[in-house]
Amino acid sequence: MSERLSQTREPDAPPAPVRVLIVDDETLFARAVEKRLAKEGYAPVVAGTLGKARHLLQTADPQIVLLDVRLPDGSGLEFLSELRQHKAPELPVVVLSAYGEIEDAVAAMKLRASDYLKKPLDLDELLITLDKVLGDSQLARALEYSRAREHHAREEVCLLGQHPAIVKIRGQAERLGALCTTAAVIPPTILILGETGTGKDLVARLLHSTSARRERPFVHVDCAALPKDLIEAELFGHEKGAFTTALTARTGLIEAAEDGVVFLDEIAELPVDLQSKLLAVLERRSTRRIGSTRERTVSAWFIAATNRDPEQMMAAGALRNDLYYRLNVLSIHVPPLRARADDAVALADHFARQVAKRYGLPAPTITVPAGRLLREYAWPGNIRELKHLIERVVLLTGGGTVNAEDLMLPGLSGERGRERIAAIEGLTLAAAERLLIEQALSRTGNNVSETARQLGVTRMAIRYRIKKYGFLDA
Repeated sequence: MSERLSQTREPDAPPAPVRVLIVDDETLFARAVEKRLAKEGYAPVVAGTLGKARHLLQTADPQIVLLDVRLPDGSGLEFLSELRQHKAPELPVVVLSAYGEIEDAVAAMKLRASDYLKKPLDLDELLITLDKVLGDSQLARALEYSRAREHHAREEVCLLGQHPAIVKIRGQAERLGALCTTAAVIPPTILILGETGTGKDLVARLLHSTSARRERPFVHVDCAALPKDLIEAELFGHEKGAFTTALTARTGLIEAAEDGVVFLDEIAELPVDLQSKLLAVLERRSTRRIGSTRERTVSAWFIAATNRDPEQMMAAGALRNDLYYRLNVLSIHVPPLRARADDAVALADHFARQVAKRYGLPAPTITVPAGRLLREYAWPGNIRELKHLIERVVLLTGGGTVNAEDLMLPGLSGERGRERIAAIEGLTLAAAERLLIEQALSRTGNNVSETARQLGVTRMAIRYRIKKYGFLDA
């Protein structure tokens, strides 16, 4: 059995054992449990009466309680009721009884006991129960934190801009919210398409915040960031012993979302062999942990996003056709920032005010020349690039007026920006293409993959044109 560690400790402090309060008046039994728990890495303390248990509850600060039903000075169930009403409403409690009466079990469960075990106990079974209860408690705390964080941030979820595509997205979110008025109604799966940095995650959060599921968890799964050898266990969970390193059971991210939202970011990066398993979850609305035979119902709303072309991914065999069609019940296209240039200034003003407020700086004002330059710039990194640029500018200028030269963009003035636009006027399509590729290669330091991303084409397409125009040795 692995060493049990408490969930809260100083970053550089040695791991602290989980504190267990054993409330039982059977001395031999209590000592046997205490000895076994100490051997397994717990920190147990024993109380033979409810009076001592109340004292240790304050001084020992237990993280889990083993509570006998019948004690010399009162009922364990009355003590559990006392905990739930006043002292420790969320403290995990495992109720023990030598009598095994069904009424005791029912009463314990109504008082939100974590589990109920009948004496005499198998100590190995007790250790497994403690593992499960502590894991469930940790997950409950994590989900509660997630809900609180989402509730706090909800008023900040806003999709700024007056471009027709942005107005349409806001309207779609409102219509979905109006149709799905209760969390029991599962909205259609949605696929959000758009370049990197366009705000696809913000669109997903907007859909969540305008729906009846706004109080439920929002689980963001970055498929590109999950380790390849752990992604299945992360998504679907696993039982204890399912594989070598599975020392305890673990809830998967899909299961943890409950009846909230699962946002599958960069879905095209999910390995093909797992795409079929995800498809089965979407079709059957159930999931099964690795190493388990039990099916668990899935009530979550699935939203996926990708910055890649699904048609090209399917042609290359990297995205299953059936998964794409199952996800693409409703698609939302988020335009790049260069296609909504007039929104760039409004977004920059919003980000500038956020940064100034965060650091206690004067409210910034973006000058007309600076605004012109913001509209003219191509924004290869889209809104993410704009946000980081504005944060840097506000911090360096100390708030106040933001001038064109403060932006430090390629072409330091609006005049330079107009010169760059004028440079392609009158050129043939081939000549303009050559000029754009040459400028992109210069910006990226001849990085072919980044050049392809910035120009919105595939790596193969850009390599063909590089070879065609003789820029690099292809």
